[in-house]
Amino acid sequence: MALKVAIVGLPNVGKSTLFNALTKTAAAQAANYPFCTIEPNTGDVAVPEPRLKVLAEIAGSKEIIPARITFVDVAGLVRGASKGEGLGNQFLANIRDCDAVAFVARCFIDDDITHVEDRIDPVADLEIIETELMLADMESLERRRVQMEKRAKGGDKESQQSLRLVDLALAQLNAGKPARTAEVSKEDRKAWDMLQLLTALPALYVANVDEASADKGNELSDKVAERARADGANTVVISAKIDSELAVLDEAEQMEFLQELGLAEPGLNRLIREAYALLGLQSYFTVGPKEARAWTIHVGDTAPQAAGVIHTDFEKGFIRAETIAYDDYVALRGEARAREAGKLRAEGKSYVVKDGDVMNFLFS
Repeated sequence: MALKVAIVGLPNVGKSTLFNALTKTAAAQAANYPFCTIEPNTGDVAVPEPRLKVLAEIAGSKEIIPARITFVDVAGLVRGASKGEGLGNQFLANIRDCDAVAFVARCFIDDDITHVEDRIDPVADLEIIETELMLADMESLERRRVQMEKRAKGGDKESQQSLRLVDLALAQLNAGKPARTAEVSKEDRKAWDMLQLLTALPALYVANVDEASADKGNELSDKVAERARADGANTVVISAKIDSELAVLDEAEQMEFLQELGLAEPGLNRLIREAYALLGLQSYFTVGPKEARAWTIHVGDTAPQAAGVIHTDFEKGFIRAETIAYDDYVALRGEARAREAGKLRAEGKSYVVKDGDVMNFLFS
C-alpha cells in the first residue's frame, strides 16, 4: 500500500531538515535560502511499532519488517505560488500526487536563518500556504466546470454528479474554507476524490520549535495548535534540529540524548504515527520464525481485504482467517498456547480486522 505525505511550508521553516531526519539521509539539501529544494525528495520510512519487537522475541523471528509510509519534501511555496511564483505550479503538482499534507510552521526565532516574509508568524505562514492551495483549486475547478456543465446538460449522469461536487467545492473555497471541510456522502466520495483537490487532502500541522521547547512547545506552537483545532486537525510539536541530530545516533545513544533533554521519544515518532492515523490506517501482524511483519490496512477493512494486502490471490481465494489479539498472543507467549486457551479465533469474510491482530490466512 503506497501512501505518501507531502511536507509543505514556506522556505526556511525547517522542512528539509525534518525530511533529512525522517529518512536519516542528507538527500534533501538543507540550506539558508529559498528554493534550495528544486526536485521533490522522496523518503520511505518505517512506522515506529514497539509491538513488533515483542512479537519477534516470542516467536524467535529472524527479521522484523515494519509498516512503511512515504514522505515527500516539497520545495518551499511562497505567496503567489498558485500563479507560478517561485516555481509554484511545479510544486503544487507534487502535492497533488500525495495522500495527505503535513504543514510545517516555523515556531522558532533565529536571526541567522532568514524568513521569506521578514517576520516570524507561523499562523500567517500557514494562511499563505492554505490560500495558495485554495486559489489553485479554484482555478482548476473553474477551468473544468465549463466542459462538465455542457456534458451535464446533455444528460451525462457522471458529469451531473461531478458538476454538483465541483459547485460544492467552489462554495467552500469561496467562503474561505478548504475543500476538506465539505460534507461529502459515502456515495459521492469516489467522484469527490477524483477531483484531486489540494485542499481536500487530510492535513496535519507540524510546529517546528527550538531545542528548548521540544518537550512542551512555546507560544508560537500554541498558536499553531489553536489554528489546527479550528480546522479540525491535529498538531505535532517537533524540533527538527534535535531530530536531525538524533537520526545519526545508534539506539543507545539516542536514548541517552533523549533522557538528557527530558524527552520520552523522538518527535519524528509522533509525527509518523500521526500521519499514519491521519490517513485512517492501522496495522495487523503476521508472525513466524522467518519474520515478524506489520501490514498496513485501513481502519474498517475486513479480513479478505487485509489478506489482499499480502497478495491479491489471498483475497480472491479467502476461506477464513486465524486471529489472535495482540494482548492474548503476548500474555500466552505465542500461537500454540493461545490456541490451547481458546484465544485463537476462526474468522470469516465479514470480520473487521482490529489494530494489532496477529493473523494467518487460509485460502484456496
